[in-house]
Amino acid sequence: MRIAILGGGLTGLTLGYLLKQNGAEFEILEREHECGGLMKTLRENGFAFDCGGSHIIFSKDKFILNFMLSLLGDNKIKNKRNSKIFYGGTYVKYPFENGLADLSRQDNFECLHGFVLSLIKKAQEPARTPKNFKEWCHHAFGAGIAEKYLIPYNEKIWKFQTDKISTDWVQRLPNPSLEDIIRSSLGCNTEGYKHQLFFYYPKFGGIQTLIKTLENGLERNIVRDYCITRIRKEGDKWIISNDGQARSYDRIISTIPLPDLVKALQINGAVKKAADNLKCNSLITVFLGLRVAKLNNFSWVYIPNKSLVAHRISFPSNYSPDAAPKGRSSVLAEITCNFEDQVWRMKDVDIAGRVCEELHQAKILSKRDICYWSVKRSKYAYVVYDLDHRKNVRLIHKHLKNIGVDVVGRFSEFEYLNMDGCIKHAHAFVDKLHNHE
Repeated sequence: MRIAILGGGLTGLTLGYLLKQNGAEFEILEREHECGGLMKTLRENGFAFDCGGSHIIFSKDKFILNFMLSLLGDNKIKNKRNSKIFYGGTYVKYPFENGLADLSRQDNFECLHGFVLSLIKKAQEPARTPKNFKEWCHHAFGAGIAEKYLIPYNEKIWKFQTDKISTDWVQRLPNPSLEDIIRSSLGCNTEGYKHQLFFYYPKFGGIQTLIKTLENGLERNIVRDYCITRIRKEGDKWIISNDGQARSYDRIISTIPLPDLVKALQINGAVKKAADNLKCNSLITVFLGLRVAKLNNFSWVYIPNKSLVAHRISFPSNYSPDAAPKGRSSVLAEITCNFEDQVWRMKDVDIAGRVCEELHQAKILSKRDICYWSVKRSKYAYVVYDLDHRKNVRLIHKHLKNIGVDVVGRFSEFEYLNMDGCIKHAHAFVDKLHNHE
C-alpha cells in the first residue's frame, strides 16, 4: 500500500518517522522547500529564532516527552520556567493566579474576593454549566482574575470576543484550589502549570533540531516544493496534483489545514460551507537581537495590554546560549492577527519598528541596544474555538472519513494541539493503522 502524507510539518514527519520503522511505503508531500511548518528556525548573524513563535519541549505524557528527548540525544538543555505577565507596568508571576501578591493591594483583594465568590456560587448552583469561555473564566476564577487578565489576554490573542468562544478547549487550563489562591494572595510561593515548570530546549540549532532529526533517513520519502492543488479519486487510487505533476496513492493521511484540504478535494455544499466558517488566527513573529549580554532572566512574558501589539515576548538566548552570539541577547515578539487584516498588511519594517517602539516605551528594552531585526509570517497559527467550531469540524471529519481520507495533527484535526499533542496523535494513528493491518 502506497501512502501519501500531506504536509511535512511536525505531525507529517512524525508519521513518516514511525511508518518508516514499520516498513511502510509512503511519500511526504511538502509545499515548501524546507520542512517544519511552524517549527522552522531562522539562523542569521549568529542569532537563532523559532519562526512560529516561542517553542519549548514539555509534556504530561512521559512516553511522548521521552520520545522528543530521545530525538535530541545529548543536544538539550533543561530550564526552569521564569515567566511573567506584564500587567499595569509591572511584572506579575505566571500563571496570574499564582502571582496575586505582585499586584496592588486593591487588585489582589479583588482577585481573592472574586475567587471566593465564584466558589460560593458554584456550591449554590452545582449544576450550572458555563455557555461560553467568558462565563467559564468567571465560573472557574472569579470576576477579578477573569476581568483583569484572562479575558483581556485571550481576546487579544484570539482576536475574538470571549463570549463568542466555546469551552471545548478549557481542559488546557487549570482549576486552582482555594488554598493555592490564598497562598498566592499572601505572597507564599506557589506554582501553576507544573508540567511545564521545567522544560527542555535544544542546546544547538533551535527547535528545528527536532524536525531535522525526524527528517534523517526520510530524504527519499519527501517530495519538496509540491503545492497540492487538486485531489481526486480514480477507481481505487487517489490522484494528487500540483498543476504540473500527478502522483498516485492508495491512501491519504492529511496534516494540512482543513480548509486547504477541502478546497483541494473540490468538496462543495455543507462541507465547504463548514470549512469556510472555520476560524484560525495568523501569526507575525518579530525577531530582535540586542547588543547586551543578558537583558533579563525571564523565559517569556505575556502582555494582556491591548495598547501593545505583541501578545507575548520570549527570550531565546535564555533558553540556550547558542541562540545569540557571545555578548548578545535576543527577544522574540509574537503578534496574532486575522489573515490579510490591517496588521498583517503592514510592511516588515513598520511592524518591527512598532514593536521596538512599544517595548522601549514600556521599558522592557532600549531601542539603542537593538542590533538586528527580522520578521516572519505564518498564515495558520492558532485554531479559534468559536461557538460553531465543534459542529463544523465534526461535519467535515465525518465526510472525510466516509470518502476514506485520514486527518492527523493540529490543522487537519483543527484542534489546539501543542507539539507533544501532535506527536501523540501521530503515534496513536500509526499504532491503530498497524493493529488493523
